[in-house]
Amino acid sequence: MNKPITVLVVDDERFSREELIYLLEQHESIKVIGEAESGDTALMKAIQTQPDAIFLDIDMPKMDGMEVAKSVLELKKVPQVIFATAYPDYAVEAFRHEALDYLLKPFDEEQLTETIKRIHSRFTKPNTNHSRTTPPSKLPIEGEDGIIYISPDDILYVSREERVTKIVTKDRTFETKWPLKDVEERLQAFTFFRIHKSYLVNLRHIERLIPWFNGAYQLELQGIDEKLSVSRNYIKELREQLEL
Repeated sequence: MNKPITVLVVDDERFSREELIYLLEQHESIKVIGEAESGDTALMKAIQTQPDAIFLDIDMPKMDGMEVAKSVLELKKVPQVIFATAYPDYAVEAFRHEALDYLLKPFDEEQLTETIKRIHSRFTKPNTNHSRTTPPSKLPIEGEDGIIYISPDDILYVSREERVTKIVTKDRTFETKWPLKDVEERLQAFTFFRIHKSYLVNLRHIERLIPWFNGAYQLELQGIDEKLSVSRNYIKELREQLEL
């Protein structure tokens, strides 16, 4: 991406925020667009500014960093989450919330540079001038008996539960350890849309939207009885994708 990567810095300690903002601003590709001193303020600013990435402290009053990380997964635009904390003991839990990285205070400039490279890799598409310009026609799923190739058009939806991603067709369900974000990136050239933090659906197979509660909807797909939940944060854009 040519435009700067936008960042929100969240920490209840002012000096920690100022230090991290200063270090981030040494990188021309980074633009700090906001800061927050609490979890609830961070969530509000994330909704308002839609940053590409959030640098997030863990130990904060009322709404801690883990709760913020869980909440931002529900947003229409899900930012990359980088935990920036003095506590090393939460790393395992952090990556369960799909964190991109885990930085410890006091911040090491070389480690921060590596983190920024990781953020860039999520937004920079590889140069494919030397290869074919059309998207791959099959999604490879590695199983016990070899690699199975699935046509994206046959996929009804993809879901993430705990550490397993399920790829559901009319005839069969496949499992992979790929994070849902990775599957979404592989299918971005096809007609797939995220309806929830844990669900990605093929727009070609949507049959009906059913009002549920609190502004949310349920989704019926062709060929299966199961109904999928659509978060209210995604419903407007989903309808725009579906309707003429």
